[in-house]
Amino acid sequence: MTFFDEAAILVRSGDGGNGCVAFRRERRRPRGGPAGGRGGRGGDVIVEAAAGLNTLRGFRSRRHFKARRGGDGEGNDRDGAGAETLRLQVPAGTTVLDEDGAAVADLAAVGDRAVLAEGGRGGRGNAAFKSPTRQAPRVAEEGEPGVERRLRLRLRLIADVGLVGLPNAGKSTFLAAAPPRSRPTTPATHARR
Repeated sequence: MTFFDEAAILVRSGDGGNGCVAFRRERRRPRGGPAGGRGGRGGDVIVEAAAGLNTLRGFRSRRHFKARRGGDGEGNDRDGAGAETLRLQVPAGTTVLDEDGAAVADLAAVGDRAVLAEGGRGGRGNAAFKSPTRQAPRVAEEGEPGVERRLRLRLRLIADVGLVGLPNAGKSTFLAAAPPRSRPTTPATHARR
């Protein structure tokens, strides 16, 4: 089995939803005023160390990860739906680096997590621009765009025990004869030959 200890990925958080321009249209209230809701927040992209993983094999075939955009605002002061967070699962011991080689996150233990790209903020609807001097605004904001980043995942190879010896000294034979319970449960075991 090939062991993938490094992978290059591109992540993009979701765009924020657009604000809405709307006015109340109710019976017996001809001048109901502005009622445009704000757009929903775009989805974040986070990375988390998960149990049961020991390679970056899953990032070989898929390298682009994009979160969903937030929903647009609607009339009657209804805000757009926020997008779900996109979660990338990696083995414990993974370091995330940016294009310049600087460390973005170090996921040393299972359960560690970090935000790689924050979702865009949703735009305000026309209800947010109402004032005593501007009672019927016909303006709304567009949602903020998401963040795009090129990153590199690097998995540190960890072993509890290392076997050192001359060629044909019986290292592989020893590992094959060892009972399953005594084998290390860390992400990788390396025998030096």
